[in-house]
Amino acid sequence: MMVVQMSRVTMSLLVGGLGLLMGMVGGPATLNAEEPVTIEQSADYFPDTTGSRWTYRGQITEGPLQIIENKFFTNISTVTGTKVIKGVTVTVFHDTNPGNHGPTDSYYRRDSAGIVYYGSDPGTPLEKQITPYQIFRFPLKVPFSFQQFDRTDLDFGTDMDRDGVDEKTDVKGWSSVIGRETITVPAGTFTDALKVEAKMTMRIHLSTSRRTISGFDVMTAWFAKGVGLVKYSERQELAGIKEDQGIVVEIGEELEQFEVKR
Repeated sequence: MMVVQMSRVTMSLLVGGLGLLMGMVGGPATLNAEEPVTIEQSADYFPDTTGSRWTYRGQITEGPLQIIENKFFTNISTVTGTKVIKGVTVTVFHDTNPGNHGPTDSYYRRDSAGIVYYGSDPGTPLEKQITPYQIFRFPLKVPFSFQQFDRTDLDFGTDMDRDGVDEKTDVKGWSSVIGRETITVPAGTFTDALKVEAKMTMRIHLSTSRRTISGFDVMTAWFAKGVGLVKYSERQELAGIKEDQGIVVEIGEELEQFEVKR
């Protein structure tokens, strides 16, 4: 769950043609010019021991630009074990209702170089074309930013203009470590939580009109040492084929309780 929320939402962002993959805007976050500070034992911010469990309280606001609907939901994330994907052993995080989208398994590999996202099940056609990709580099540095992917002419997996042909899309994604903050959620107050920002831009090329419409996803997340993800907030926007058909989605989850196996 290190980022599943980061990609579902990574990245995660990011369900349907836009879904898990709307993941990350414009360019990397603007970081301060000071010399980056290296965070020792970076992996401790992303525990992934089998049996660990996190419960989140979530809220989602969604609808066309002129119609907004609020929903509340609960998501429980559990490390269920490992799986081999393309010859690589990955850790499996099972989420019961991430972003209010129903059950999802997400796959990550964590090693000395960082964390790589290997996709999810169920995944989207778009997500499958860009995974695996790195979401964190170890050792973590504050501030620090890097581009995760830059892909063009991918199958969007959705026929937006209803002409019988799925649209093509170009996507770019960035990951940035912004700083450290004290964050308070229902599970408690966590000092020196790592603040991370994930961004993605998307340009969708309509096959009938040859128009290009844009979409983006911005997610801010906080990770506590020895705990993992404690909070995230995400905003997704997708321009509509008509001016009144744009879509805006805002999602957030906060940690209510957790058990991290040692």
